[in-house]
Amino acid sequence: MKDQQKRGLSRRAVLATGAVSLFAIGTPAHAQTAKLRFGHPHPESDSWQKAALEFANRVKAYTNGAVEVQVFPNGSLGSDPAMINAVRGGQLDICLTGNPFFTGLAPKLNVLDLPFLFQDRKQVAAVLDGPVGDALRKELEPSNLKALATWEVGWRNITNNKRAIEKAEDIKGLKIRTTPNPAHVRAFQLLGAIPTPMAFTELFSALENGTVDGQENPVTLILNAKFYEVQKNLSLTRHAFTTGPLVMNKPKFDGMPDAQRAALVKAAQECAVIQRKMNEDSESSSLAELKKNGMKAVENPDRESFAKIVSAEVRKEFVDKYGNDYLDQITKLA
Repeated sequence: MKDQQKRGLSRRAVLATGAVSLFAIGTPAHAQTAKLRFGHPHPESDSWQKAALEFANRVKAYTNGAVEVQVFPNGSLGSDPAMINAVRGGQLDICLTGNPFFTGLAPKLNVLDLPFLFQDRKQVAAVLDGPVGDALRKELEPSNLKALATWEVGWRNITNNKRAIEKAEDIKGLKIRTTPNPAHVRAFQLLGAIPTPMAFTELFSALENGTVDGQENPVTLILNAKFYEVQKNLSLTRHAFTTGPLVMNKPKFDGMPDAQRAALVKAAQECAVIQRKMNEDSESSSLAELKKNGMKAVENPDRESFAKIVSAEVRKEFVDKYGNDYLDQITKLA
């Protein structure tokens, strides 16, 4: 009887082993953990890093651990253009940077960078999270990029080491670092400044050694990047609002299971809302901290004097090249 029990146990063990072997052989490759590398140029103290880590947590949760996102901040994987090119080529999976760095690939995205385009954050959200945002994100697909969502950089303000900027004419002759975006460059040309496009990763050094007199970014990023260490004057011009596409290598995205693709988009879109709220909530405290660190702030410059010079002219140049469809849709959402 004992021998029969042993034989029965042995037979069950063999069958169980075979079942495990068959399961292992039949397990699809995507059941293994997929690790995605995600790079961005902002410092670890910035909302991009905080939201990126939340994005990674949500992706892992939504995929039951099947997809892990590794976040690399502070330009550690390259400059803005270098990361975009790496994602296009498949050497990097995901990157986040400012919309202006994408307009060479998809020129119609330049509409989002037109000066004095957005009235408030409510309009920004309506544009980015609605049909206009969806259509603009699709503009990147021919360049091998899948835009999962659109985050933000925020309202741009001018800093410099020469003088306080209270009105448009105060900016004449200043060498200002801009993004490579045509709308940004043209606006500063019209104002009589000397626009100098460069990657964000190069900016602190350029300010420190005097390659440029100033730059323009949101107060949150001016603080997190410690530009107060190399800039004296801040003017809250809010002359443009900059968005940030979160993009992934399209072939990599397309090759993932449906559920994982849905999880990536869901997490990216949820974190877009979270990241924008982080910036909004910290604007006042960031300004206060910049002043505490010695920056002299012009909080209510003559914004109309800037808008009169740049708004109509830059919009006309965009419409002449790309039509007014996107611009009309955005204006209606104000």
